[in-house]
Amino acid sequence: MRADAARNLEAVLVTGARMLAVDPGVSMAGIAAEAGVDRRTVYRRFASREELLAAVYEARLSAVEGAIADARLGEAPVAVALHRYVENVIGVNRKWPVDLARMLADDAVRARRDACVRDVEAFLRRATCEGLLREDLPPGWAATVLPELVTLAAHGQAHRDAGRAADLVVESFLRGAGAAGAAVRPAG
Repeated sequence: MRADAARNLEAVLVTGARMLAVDPGVSMAGIAAEAGVDRRTVYRRFASREELLAAVYEARLSAVEGAIADARLGEAPVAVALHRYVENVIGVNRKWPVDLARMLADDAVRARRDACVRDVEAFLRRATCEGLLREDLPPGWAATVLPELVTLAAHGQAHRDAGRAADLVVESFLRGAGAAGAAVRPAG
């Protein structure tokens, strides 16, 4: 794909994600206009709103998978991996604000999303075993609370900077789920 075509596609997908999150009925012509591309450009690439929406969901899911891989949940020190994961996912949620849950009817999408959830749950078990998280929490509680905090930080006005928003999430998470004496901020 040519560089300008790739930029146009990215602009359409990011703009589409943002506009569809606000108004699921927004037209493709409206998305094209807001993205600064000709509507024919959008229609050449996507035959329907459903195809555009599927591409937006694909881009979001790929970004989540990349965020998880970049956080190195299985290798990095747990406090570092936690902060990196939270910061990455805040960035994904801000760039791709659409709700992936609407696409979970697709078995392939659901399988990829479930793999992401399993990776994070395994990391949280590791964090508990290594003493970063409390052992006395109900099963699955940390895995329920963390995404909610990330969503609040991604869509709230606490910090526009993803790193500072991640600081707030990690501090809040560890003060509620952290083991006594757990480091609030990652070393390094």
